[in-house]
Amino acid sequence: MRRLAARLLSCSLASNTVMQFILITGLSGAGKALAMRNFEDFGFFCVDNLPPQLIPMFAELCVRGGIGKAAIVADVRGGTFFNELNEALDQLRSQGVQPLVLFLDAEDDLLVQRFKETRRRHPLSDQFSDLTQAIAAEREALLSLREHADKIVNTSHVTPRELREEIRKTFLEEPDAAQMRIRVESFGFKHGLPLDADMVFDIRFLPNPNYDREIGHLDGNCAPVIDYVMREEVTQKFLQHLHDFTSFCVPQFENEGKAYLTIAVGCTGGRHRSVAVANWLCGDLHQQGFRVSVSHRDLDRSAREARNFEGPPAEKSSDHSSNTVQSTLGDANDHKSNNHAHTSTSAPSGAETNR
Repeated sequence: MRRLAARLLSCSLASNTVMQFILITGLSGAGKALAMRNFEDFGFFCVDNLPPQLIPMFAELCVRGGIGKAAIVADVRGGTFFNELNEALDQLRSQGVQPLVLFLDAEDDLLVQRFKETRRRHPLSDQFSDLTQAIAAEREALLSLREHADKIVNTSHVTPRELREEIRKTFLEEPDAAQMRIRVESFGFKHGLPLDADMVFDIRFLPNPNYDREIGHLDGNCAPVIDYVMREEVTQKFLQHLHDFTSFCVPQFENEGKAYLTIAVGCTGGRHRSVAVANWLCGDLHQQGFRVSVSHRDLDRSAREARNFEGPPAEKSSDHSSNTVQSTLGDANDHKSNNHAHTSTSAPSGAETNR
């Protein structure tokens, strides 16, 4: 671990851009794809099965693009190119980038079992008809990399959550980089449920400020609406239950290795109650130490609908136009009266009467 920490430090000092470069390698079936997904969740720019000749160019592009964390997977799938991996790593070091090697290993019998369960072909199956021979040949080809690896993880009896935690503890420089990200989102049920929500809270039972003429035109970010919603006893009881529920459930999601959690809070239109409660929940989760943000999906849409419902303001007519309208109406009434008098003295034919 001391050697690894020193290399992490030298990697940071190599250039103005802090560049952390991870090479994920190891035996096929040992969990390299899962490891790469974990690095992606931790904010790394990841590429799978990159030919060794392109690794120095890829690292240079990352430095030029300001990408501070990158991870690649390289293994025997590279075929004849794989033999040049050590040379590519030496070229990286000459560029001032110190690569860190994560080697994933597993017991042979478990590798055989995993291949049978997934029904995947071994990369060396064209050269070896027997799966155990292919695994043995791969192990021999990777021997040099394994000896120089910065971290070796035997995944034979390691759960996905344990592998994630091992990667977090070993390779993450920022303490909170691996922390689950939470997004609290307000919405209106009349606009549909958020498709990406992990938890949904329906708060349409809370008092609705929409029917208060003095504050109905405001939204849940405004103090009068917040006070209207929060002052009720039912709201206070609900918020206490919401705190207890989230303070228990959210850490369980994080312990299971979930990288992102979306909590949706919905009212009818997504403008008043849900906005106020979503803001409150965001603050409550932040006080508990979680990385949390808030968004309001239907706030602008509800505001536009409210403006359309009210309609444009009426325009005032001038005295001249008003007199003109009255005169026209008077002429029309006089004409109607004359017609009525005429029809009373001479009734139309029967066909016209029926019509």
